[in-house]
Amino acid sequence: MSIVADATTRVLRSRLAAALATPHGVDRYLELVNPMWAANEVRARIVDITREVDVPGHPPVATLTLQPTSTWRGHRAGQHVQLGVEVDGARRTTRVFTISSPESKAGDRFTITMRANPDGVVSRYLVERAQVGTMVHLSQAQGEFVLPDHVPDHIVFITGGSGITPAMSMLRSLQRRTHRGRITFLHYAQSPEHQIFAAELDDVRRSGYGIDVHLLHPELGDPALSPAYLERLVPGYRDVPTWACGPAPLIEAVHKAYDGSDALRVEYFKPPRVTTGDAEGEVSFTRSGAAASNSGATLLEQAEAAGLTPAFGCRMGICFSCTATKREGTVRNVLTGETSSLPDEEIRICVSSPEGDCSVEL
Repeated sequence: MSIVADATTRVLRSRLAAALATPHGVDRYLELVNPMWAANEVRARIVDITREVDVPGHPPVATLTLQPTSTWRGHRAGQHVQLGVEVDGARRTTRVFTISSPESKAGDRFTITMRANPDGVVSRYLVERAQVGTMVHLSQAQGEFVLPDHVPDHIVFITGGSGITPAMSMLRSLQRRTHRGRITFLHYAQSPEHQIFAAELDDVRRSGYGIDVHLLHPELGDPALSPAYLERLVPGYRDVPTWACGPAPLIEAVHKAYDGSDALRVEYFKPPRVTTGDAEGEVSFTRSGAAASNSGATLLEQAEAAGLTPAFGCRMGICFSCTATKREGTVRNVLTGETSSLPDEEIRICVSSPEGDCSVEL
């Protein structure tokens, strides 16, 4: 049976099949017959929805279990995926979500855990309105915020809010591998009621096996990640491989505490806002002919303010969906503060803020 399936897949992915299916593509016809059939694209059916956090007056958090098509190649713990849905008949909207389940293989089910962003379209739809059986569109797994092939004897996770998801994927993967080293897991939540994966982490904390879990909330007395606190928790922490993910203020505090250590790996849950002073110059969008005074916002935000609708995904500099060519000018990366003045360079407009005159091919 597998030999027949492999042969069928090769035929569906062939140039002849592509030519015969022009202009819609093979996958459009397969989708009409069965949404779970695909030759190249990745789609998934929601097979379970579990509410993780539901505090009155606050955005709920849910975990969705997805059964992908056979075209899914699996993921490494810590990676993310672009997920697209058509909401109320509108065009497909795509956002990036981190995978929260252990590392997967081709065709395996996996989970994503998300908070229903009050200003979001995709996350609110998935958490509040999607049902078991709903189909979604996916990219392959992406991202370099992952564990190395050889895991060190002691590792540290520092997370905040929904930034816990990649660390949970890593923790679950290490437990599945029966990792024998030490793990220090430090997580910040708004309150005990807002804690994602609370029951599971409580079990992990009580089970021992070399995993130290520290769940911090403001009422407990937030140590603000001071070097003294981290040193008490993990002596010599600056030399211990650390993965940190969460809101910008948390990551900025981590950067300060680690003071340039090569042991630190970070991923922003939301991009920080970098103040660049008074904006000057003009931003021109060469393809559309639009132009406007530089407001100091990111190029994506300025393009949208000018009435353009450039492609984008995560708006956090992760997925590269918004890549465009900067023809001239200087841009600052709002994540790192680095500037670049190279002509004709590819930039991510969601995290690039122009300094002075700038022209972008949009």
